[in-house]
Amino acid sequence: MHLELWQWALGALGAFLVGLSKTGIPGLGILNVAIFALVFPARESVGLVLVILIFGDLVAVSSYRRDASWPHLVKLFPWAAAGVVLGFFALGRVNDGQMRHIIGIILLALVVFQFIRSRRPPSAEEDALLARPWVAPLTGITAGFTTMVANAAGPVMVIYLLATRLPKILFVGTAAWYFLVINLFKVPFSASLGLINPSSLGVSLWLAPFAVVGALIGRPIVERLNQRVFELIALALTFVAALGMLR
Repeated sequence: MHLELWQWALGALGAFLVGLSKTGIPGLGILNVAIFALVFPARESVGLVLVILIFGDLVAVSSYRRDASWPHLVKLFPWAAAGVVLGFFALGRVNDGQMRHIIGIILLALVVFQFIRSRRPPSAEEDALLARPWVAPLTGITAGFTTMVANAAGPVMVIYLLATRLPKILFVGTAAWYFLVINLFKVPFSASLGLINPSSLGVSLWLAPFAVVGALIGRPIVERLNQRVFELIALALTFVAALGMLR
Protein backbone atom coordinates (compact mmCIF):
# COMPACT_ATOMS: atom_id res chain seq x y z
CA MET A 1 0.00 0.00 0.00
CA HIS A 2 1.72 3.17 -1.23
CA LEU A 3 1.09 6.33 0.78
CA GLU A 4 2.19 9.92 0.30
CA LEU A 5 3.90 11.84 3.11
CA TRP A 6 0.72 13.78 3.97
CA GLN A 7 -1.18 10.50 4.25
CA TRP A 8 1.39 9.11 6.68
CA ALA A 9 1.16 12.32 8.71
CA LEU A 10 -2.64 12.17 8.92
CA GLY A 11 -2.48 8.47 9.69
CA ALA A 12 -0.06 9.14 12.55
CA LEU A 13 -2.38 11.83 13.94
CA GLY A 14 -5.34 9.47 13.72
CA ALA A 15 -3.39 6.72 15.51
CA PHE A 16 -2.34 9.15 18.25
CA LEU A 17 -5.97 10.13 18.82
CA VAL A 18 -6.92 6.44 18.97
CA GLY A 19 -4.47 5.93 21.82
CA LEU A 20 -5.46 9.13 23.62
CA SER A 21 -9.13 8.13 23.52
CA LYS A 22 -8.33 4.70 24.97
CA THR A 23 -6.82 5.99 28.22
CA GLY A 24 -7.80 9.65 28.26
CA ILE A 25 -10.95 11.17 26.82
CA PRO A 26 -13.63 8.72 25.62
CA GLY A 27 -15.16 9.78 22.34
CA LEU A 28 -12.04 11.59 21.16
CA GLY A 29 -11.24 8.62 18.95
CA ILE A 30 -14.25 9.47 16.81
CA LEU A 31 -12.08 12.12 15.17
CA ASN A 32 -9.87 9.38 13.77
CA VAL A 33 -12.85 8.06 11.80
CA ALA A 34 -12.85 11.24 9.74
CA ILE A 35 -9.05 11.30 9.52
CA PHE A 36 -8.68 7.72 8.30
CA ALA A 37 -11.55 8.26 5.85
CA LEU A 38 -9.40 10.94 4.20
CA VAL A 39 -6.41 8.61 3.89
CA PHE A 40 -7.76 5.13 3.16
CA PRO A 41 -10.73 3.63 1.31
CA ALA A 42 -13.52 2.78 3.77
CA ARG A 43 -13.27 -1.01 3.49
CA GLU A 44 -9.47 -1.12 3.79
CA SER A 45 -9.51 1.20 6.79
CA VAL A 46 -11.66 -1.15 8.91
CA GLY A 47 -9.01 -3.85 9.25
CA LEU A 48 -6.12 -1.42 9.29
CA VAL A 49 -7.60 0.61 12.15
CA LEU A 50 -8.53 -2.56 14.08
CA VAL A 51 -4.87 -3.48 14.55
CA ILE A 52 -4.06 0.08 15.73
CA LEU A 53 -7.00 -0.07 18.14
CA ILE A 54 -5.67 -3.27 19.68
CA PHE A 55 -2.29 -1.67 20.40
CA GLY A 56 -4.10 1.18 22.15
CA ASP A 57 -6.28 -1.32 24.03
CA LEU A 58 -3.22 -3.18 25.34
CA VAL A 59 -1.73 0.00 26.79
CA ALA A 60 -5.12 1.03 28.21
CA VAL A 61 -5.62 -2.30 29.98
CA SER A 62 -2.12 -2.17 31.42
CA SER A 63 -2.89 1.33 32.76
CA TYR A 64 -6.32 0.45 34.15
CA ARG A 65 -5.90 -3.27 34.88
CA ARG A 66 -7.44 -2.93 38.35
CA ASP A 67 -10.10 -0.38 37.36
CA ALA A 68 -13.08 -2.08 35.76
CA SER A 69 -16.68 -2.84 36.63
CA TRP A 70 -16.76 -6.55 35.85
CA PRO A 71 -20.48 -7.01 36.57
CA HIS A 72 -21.19 -4.63 33.68
CA LEU A 73 -18.66 -6.37 31.43
CA VAL A 74 -19.98 -9.86 32.15
CA LYS A 75 -23.47 -8.71 31.16
CA LEU A 76 -22.24 -7.13 27.92
CA PHE A 77 -19.68 -9.61 26.55
CA PRO A 78 -21.98 -12.42 25.29
CA TRP A 79 -24.31 -9.98 23.56
CA ALA A 80 -21.42 -8.01 22.07
CA ALA A 81 -19.99 -11.25 20.65
CA ALA A 82 -23.39 -11.96 19.09
CA GLY A 83 -23.37 -8.46 17.59
CA VAL A 84 -19.92 -9.07 16.07
CA VAL A 85 -21.17 -12.26 14.43
CA LEU A 86 -24.19 -10.41 13.04
CA GLY A 87 -21.90 -7.69 11.72
CA PHE A 88 -19.68 -10.32 10.08
CA PHE A 89 -22.62 -11.70 8.09
CA ALA A 90 -23.98 -8.23 7.34
CA LEU A 91 -20.73 -6.82 5.89
CA GLY A 92 -21.18 -6.41 2.17
CA ARG A 93 -24.92 -7.10 2.42
CA VAL A 94 -26.17 -3.86 3.93
CA ASN A 95 -26.22 -0.27 2.76
CA ASP A 96 -23.52 1.52 4.78
CA GLY A 97 -25.18 4.91 4.39
CA GLN A 98 -28.55 3.77 5.70
CA MET A 99 -26.95 1.97 8.64
CA ARG A 100 -24.92 5.05 9.59
CA HIS A 101 -28.07 7.19 9.51
CA ILE A 102 -29.94 4.79 11.77
CA ILE A 103 -27.06 4.67 14.25
CA GLY A 104 -26.78 8.47 14.15
CA ILE A 105 -30.48 8.96 14.96
CA ILE A 106 -30.28 6.48 17.85
CA LEU A 107 -27.19 8.18 19.23
CA LEU A 108 -28.74 11.66 19.02
CA ALA A 109 -31.76 10.44 20.97
CA LEU A 110 -29.49 8.82 23.57
CA VAL A 111 -27.34 11.94 23.89
CA VAL A 112 -30.39 14.12 24.54
CA PHE A 113 -31.70 11.59 27.08
CA GLN A 114 -28.37 11.37 28.88
CA PHE A 115 -27.89 15.15 28.90
CA ILE A 116 -31.30 15.68 30.51
CA ARG A 117 -30.64 12.83 32.92
CA SER A 118 -27.22 14.18 33.93
CA ARG A 119 -28.73 17.52 34.97
CA ARG A 120 -30.95 15.84 37.57
CA PRO A 121 -29.97 13.99 40.74
CA PRO A 122 -29.96 10.18 40.52
CA SER A 123 -33.32 8.56 41.03
CA ALA A 124 -34.38 5.01 41.86
CA GLU A 125 -36.67 4.94 38.81
CA GLU A 126 -33.81 5.69 36.39
CA ASP A 127 -31.53 3.14 38.07
CA ALA A 128 -34.30 0.58 37.77
CA LEU A 129 -34.64 1.36 34.05
CA LEU A 130 -30.92 0.76 33.49
CA ALA A 131 -31.17 -2.53 35.37
CA ARG A 132 -33.95 -3.88 33.15
CA PRO A 133 -32.94 -7.15 31.45
CA TRP A 134 -33.17 -5.82 27.89
CA VAL A 135 -30.75 -2.87 28.33
CA ALA A 136 -27.46 -4.82 28.42
CA PRO A 137 -28.43 -7.14 25.50
CA LEU A 138 -29.49 -4.20 23.34
CA THR A 139 -26.32 -2.26 24.16
CA GLY A 140 -24.08 -5.29 23.65
CA ILE A 141 -25.55 -6.32 20.30
CA THR A 142 -25.56 -2.74 18.98
CA ALA A 143 -21.97 -2.13 20.08
CA GLY A 144 -20.78 -5.49 18.73
CA PHE A 145 -22.47 -4.96 15.38
CA THR A 146 -21.22 -1.40 14.89
CA THR A 147 -17.66 -2.24 15.92
CA MET A 148 -17.54 -5.11 13.44
CA VAL A 149 -18.79 -3.15 10.45
CA ALA A 150 -17.17 0.22 11.14
CA ASN A 151 -15.09 0.23 14.37
CA ALA A 152 -17.78 2.62 15.62
CA ALA A 153 -18.94 1.18 18.95
CA GLY A 154 -17.29 3.93 20.99
CA PRO A 155 -20.29 6.32 21.09
CA VAL A 156 -22.66 3.49 22.05
CA MET A 157 -20.46 2.46 24.96
CA VAL A 158 -19.94 6.06 26.06
CA ILE A 159 -23.69 6.56 26.44
CA TYR A 160 -24.15 3.24 28.26
CA LEU A 161 -21.28 3.86 30.69
CA LEU A 162 -22.33 7.46 31.32
CA ALA A 163 -25.79 6.17 32.19
CA THR A 164 -24.27 3.85 34.81
CA ARG A 165 -22.73 6.93 36.50
CA LEU A 166 -19.38 5.20 36.93
CA PRO A 167 -16.53 7.36 38.31
CA LYS A 168 -14.22 8.50 35.49
CA ILE A 169 -11.33 6.10 36.25
CA LEU A 170 -13.70 3.12 36.51
CA PHE A 171 -15.45 4.34 33.34
CA VAL A 172 -12.24 4.35 31.28
CA GLY A 173 -11.00 1.07 32.78
CA THR A 174 -14.27 -0.72 32.02
CA ALA A 175 -14.20 0.57 28.43
CA ALA A 176 -10.55 -0.50 28.08
CA TRP A 177 -11.23 -4.11 29.03
CA TYR A 178 -14.40 -4.22 26.93
CA PHE A 179 -12.71 -3.07 23.74
CA LEU A 180 -9.60 -5.22 24.17
CA VAL A 181 -11.69 -8.39 24.44
CA ILE A 182 -14.07 -7.48 21.63
CA ASN A 183 -11.37 -6.24 19.25
CA LEU A 184 -9.35 -9.43 19.72
CA PHE A 185 -12.54 -11.43 19.13
CA LYS A 186 -13.02 -9.56 15.84
CA VAL A 187 -9.58 -10.41 14.41
CA PRO A 188 -10.38 -13.83 12.85
CA PHE A 189 -13.61 -12.49 11.35
CA SER A 190 -11.83 -9.48 9.85
CA ALA A 191 -9.00 -11.64 8.52
CA SER A 192 -11.43 -14.07 6.88
CA LEU A 193 -13.08 -11.15 5.08
CA GLY A 194 -9.70 -9.88 3.87
CA LEU A 195 -9.97 -6.70 5.93
CA ILE A 196 -6.68 -7.59 7.62
CA ASN A 197 -4.07 -8.56 5.04
CA PRO A 198 -0.27 -8.26 4.67
CA SER A 199 -0.52 -4.82 3.07
CA SER A 200 -2.85 -3.32 5.70
CA LEU A 201 -0.95 -5.01 8.52
CA GLY A 202 2.29 -3.38 7.41
CA VAL A 203 0.74 0.09 7.53
CA SER A 204 -0.89 -0.67 10.90
CA LEU A 205 2.41 -1.69 12.46
CA TRP A 206 4.09 1.51 11.26
CA LEU A 207 1.31 3.66 12.76
CA ALA A 208 0.78 1.65 15.98
CA PRO A 209 3.60 3.38 17.95
CA PHE A 210 1.70 6.67 17.66
CA ALA A 211 -1.32 5.00 19.27
CA VAL A 212 0.93 3.72 22.07
CA VAL A 213 2.27 7.25 22.71
CA GLY A 214 -1.26 8.66 22.82
CA ALA A 215 -2.37 5.94 25.22
CA LEU A 216 0.59 6.51 27.55
CA ILE A 217 -0.27 10.18 28.13
CA GLY A 218 -4.03 9.64 28.48
CA ARG A 219 -4.31 8.59 32.13
CA PRO A 220 -2.56 11.68 33.56
CA ILE A 221 -5.07 13.80 31.61
CA VAL A 222 -8.05 11.90 33.05
CA GLU A 223 -6.73 12.14 36.59
CA ARG A 224 -6.61 15.95 36.30
CA LEU A 225 -10.07 16.32 34.76
CA ASN A 226 -13.07 17.18 36.90
CA GLN A 227 -15.68 14.38 36.79
CA ARG A 228 -18.35 16.72 35.43
CA VAL A 229 -16.03 18.11 32.74
CA PHE A 230 -15.02 14.55 31.82
CA GLU A 231 -18.66 13.55 31.32
CA LEU A 232 -19.53 16.68 29.32
CA ILE A 233 -16.56 16.20 26.96
CA ALA A 234 -17.50 12.55 26.38
CA LEU A 235 -21.12 13.52 25.74
CA ALA A 236 -20.21 16.39 23.40
CA LEU A 237 -17.90 14.24 21.29
CA THR A 238 -20.59 11.57 21.05
CA PHE A 239 -23.01 14.25 19.83
CA VAL A 240 -20.50 15.27 17.14
CA ALA A 241 -20.12 11.62 16.14
CA ALA A 242 -23.89 11.25 15.83
CA LEU A 243 -24.14 14.33 13.60
CA GLY A 244 -21.31 12.99 11.46
CA MET A 245 -23.21 9.75 10.90
CA LEU A 246 -26.24 11.68 9.65
CA ARG A 247 -24.29 13.40 6.86
